[in-house]
Amino acid sequence: MIDEMDSTACEIPGTDWHFRVEPSPRWVRVKFGGETIVNSKRAVLAFEAGRLPVYYFPREDVRMDLLVPSDHQTVCTHKGTASYWSIKVGDKISKHAAWSYLTPKPVAHDIEGYISFYWSKTDAWFEEETEIFVHARDPYRRVDAIPSSRHVQALVGGEVVADSHRPVLVFETGLVSRYYLPIEDINQDVLLPSDTETRCPYKGIANYYSVKIGDKLYEDIIWTYKDPLPAVQEIKGLLCFYSERIDALYIDGEKWELPKNESLPYKKSE
Repeated sequence: MIDEMDSTACEIPGTDWHFRVEPSPRWVRVKFGGETIVNSKRAVLAFEAGRLPVYYFPREDVRMDLLVPSDHQTVCTHKGTASYWSIKVGDKISKHAAWSYLTPKPVAHDIEGYISFYWSKTDAWFEEETEIFVHARDPYRRVDAIPSSRHVQALVGGEVVADSHRPVLVFETGLVSRYYLPIEDINQDVLLPSDTETRCPYKGIANYYSVKIGDKLYEDIIWTYKDPLPAVQEIKGLLCFYSERIDALYIDGEKWELPKNESLPYKKSE
């Protein structure tokens, strides 16, 4: 079990695999079928090499009466065998939506007695009063949205479609910098609203625009957050070009280039 003041890290000698568990100070709730199936102020975050962080909850904080045991099991070489439950609320069922390591291997002993849920198999997750999307947020990942006076120009189809001296720059750990521009600084005649919508755990729900130059359509190369999460309110209503998919992005007269060894962003989740 987890000591409230400690985190535990385990490594497998001779491999790059590691596993760390630490308590989260956040109040986390999970909803499904109109019911709150998790209501916890004692959640823990599990950090595993090569994976996103995962919330685990004490069973006492889970509506176990809404979970139906499943015969489904999976085996992790490092953590052991995971047993599964389906969620059943009235006639609504989500199969194999929750799992727990009933007798985990020693390296994962800190999640014994805890249960976790697939984000995509539930309806909504909240940290405090803010809805969070896609996956648990990494507390060690930073996202800063900073107003700037840099000169930003975007070229699409051989035309300058954006020219701005008032961008907001978003610096996000592990990702390339992004430049969000006021719509007034973009040629609105070439913008076509898209039905595409994506979600980001750090910024919220993104809507998209395509750009049409002549007869050519450049699909979903701009995104915007109409109502971003509180931490990045500076980008509200601003538009950002998918820099890797346009002709060129110039910053203070210099062509933007993808930094060497830089990982590309999550697809359409900027």
